[in-house]
Amino acid sequence: MLMTGKSGNERAGVMIPVPQYPLYSATLTEYNAYAINYYLNEDNHWSLDVSELKRALNEARGKCIPRAICVINPGNPTGQVLTRENIESVIKFAKAENLVILADEVYQHNIYAAGSQFFSFKKVLTEMGPEYSNIELASFMSASKGFMGECGFRGGYCEIVNLDPEACLLKSISAKLCPPILGQIVIDVVTNPPKPNEPSYKKFMEEKENVLSLLKQKAKLVTDLFNSIEGGAMYAFPRLFLPPKAVEAAKAANQTPDSFYCTALKLESAQCLEVAFREVEGTYHFRITILPPLEEIQSIARLVPVEHIRNILLNASLGTIAPLYVLDI
Repeated sequence: MLMTGKSGNERAGVMIPVPQYPLYSATLTEYNAYAINYYLNEDNHWSLDVSELKRALNEARGKCIPRAICVINPGNPTGQVLTRENIESVIKFAKAENLVILADEVYQHNIYAAGSQFFSFKKVLTEMGPEYSNIELASFMSASKGFMGECGFRGGYCEIVNLDPEACLLKSISAKLCPPILGQIVIDVVTNPPKPNEPSYKKFMEEKENVLSLLKQKAKLVTDLFNSIEGGAMYAFPRLFLPPKAVEAAKAANQTPDSFYCTALKLESAQCLEVAFREVEGTYHFRITILPPLEEIQSIARLVPVEHIRNILLNASLGTIAPLYVLDI
């Protein structure tokens, strides 16, 4: 309802992060809404700077009617976990600008960085007092993420807080989108896990702790691999520091520099990386998942040591490469 029925400079504007999961930009295009891109601050653990939010919003004025701000926390693909203070600043910004908050919190069980802690937007805004407790909020969760990882069962849910009941959200969603029956069954299980007094509770907790423990081990393994070159959540999102020769070689191949790098790595080592997430101009990144079994990731680390990565770059006529690094994994 926020995004339909208008055109031109009366289109709804939705603030979305860059880098970001491409679903959001694609959805806004589908609904003829206006994407208000704001950049995450990579130098400060991919945080949300209010000054950047204000810049993006001011630039969008006259091109759309700003309606909402989307925040992905923990981040995808960046893997950052927002501090409580950062969340409070975003809530205050949304209040001042009369924006609905769309909180993508599907990775809330996947926190691995030392000192990081997940805070839900709902919890924070309700604890900020009556001035902020009536802000309109939608929080998203999915069965395909977290420790459930039921990727084949497409199902999720959205918790709505303070939304006008006259908005007819249920009617609109029912007419436009519905998960398959198996997905709905899985969501029922996800939202009603075994209770401590039930027979399956012990087994459930063992499996949950085992999955989360393995994900943490894999996150540390991938991070240590990249950080061993001199110089969070379910993904690692390293930054590439490419020399001018590499950038020129990419242009000659009609590719972006990060795509060119990933192609070279794939040809030499059969490793598959992703680069379709947008970024600040002049910076280059790729995403690597930690979802495969631990044994497979360990074998990759043995097969593709750091020096081999350097050799791949040299063989691809990319000259040399500055260090890679990973934040908040």
